[in-house]
Amino acid sequence: MQLIITDAWLAKSRALHLSGLQLFTAFLLSALVLMLLALGLYHWVFLKGAREGWPVVGALVKLVVKDEAEQRDRYLRENLDVMARRLGEMQAKVTQLESLGERVSSLAGVNPAAVKVSPGQGGVEIKGHALTLDELQVTMDDLERLTHQRTDLLTVLESRLFDRKMKNLMVPTEKPVAMAELGSAFGWRTDPITGRNALHTGLDFPAATSTPILAAAGGVVVTQEFHPEYGNMIEIDHGNDLVTRYAHASRIWVKKGDLIKRGQKIAEVGTSGRSTGPHLHFEVLVQGIPQDPQKFLLASERAQGLQIAAAGRSPAAQGQAGRKTAAQ
Repeated sequence: MQLIITDAWLAKSRALHLSGLQLFTAFLLSALVLMLLALGLYHWVFLKGAREGWPVVGALVKLVVKDEAEQRDRYLRENLDVMARRLGEMQAKVTQLESLGERVSSLAGVNPAAVKVSPGQGGVEIKGHALTLDELQVTMDDLERLTHQRTDLLTVLESRLFDRKMKNLMVPTEKPVAMAELGSAFGWRTDPITGRNALHTGLDFPAATSTPILAAAGGVVVTQEFHPEYGNMIEIDHGNDLVTRYAHASRIWVKKGDLIKRGQKIAEVGTSGRSTGPHLHFEVLVQGIPQDPQKFLLASERAQGLQIAAAGRSPAAQGQAGRKTAAQ
């Protein structure tokens, strides 16, 4: 492109040669300058009119500000409604947690008041009207405080139930020979060797040689030796002056000082010592005095029976029974 520039009297002239790229660049720069000038002028007029209250400009400013405020309030209200619904769901779950905590407290023998928790207390009730931000914050603070209280209660319950579980694990209720039937019971009987009346201080479980002998409860091995009458013998201390004795073993798998778990294999059935055949002689001693081991073993069976009965009375089991009856 060629531009010819002349003066007013056409006495002088000058020719400019512009390529396509140069022409485009010049056009772009001109447009940019015009846009900046227009933006600056608009901004100056708009701000000046808003500050001085020009009729048209002031009305436009109020309209823009009002629209922005309405959008902000609508966004805030939508988020508050969502948070309020979620807060209501959380309060319902906390109420269920309270009921569960009270039931578990009764099972664990813990009074909720002992850990400074008020039973049945809930958070601030969500009213029918829309919550404000301050009301929502107060409700969340109350819910957080209640959650901390329930956490303290459940921590105490966990500790109490753990202690109870450990005590149960230390009580000899596990059958020491799984598949064996009971032979000679605890009490007075005719001695199989001498034929005289004598006190049998334990239970006999006849079984084949090498049948596993299991620990009736957790504890510590305090004796592992060969006894003239008991043969290969193990004694396990379960605490609280409670000891179990396992006699006539053919092979011992533990040694003195070992920590034993309930149901752990500790020996194998044999006929060592004063015995007429392969069997386990099992004793329970409290403060060194022999007790009837059947009392401990039957206590475990009764507990299992109660659990099965409770499961049968559960709503799920009753529902299944009802469906079976309806099907018949």
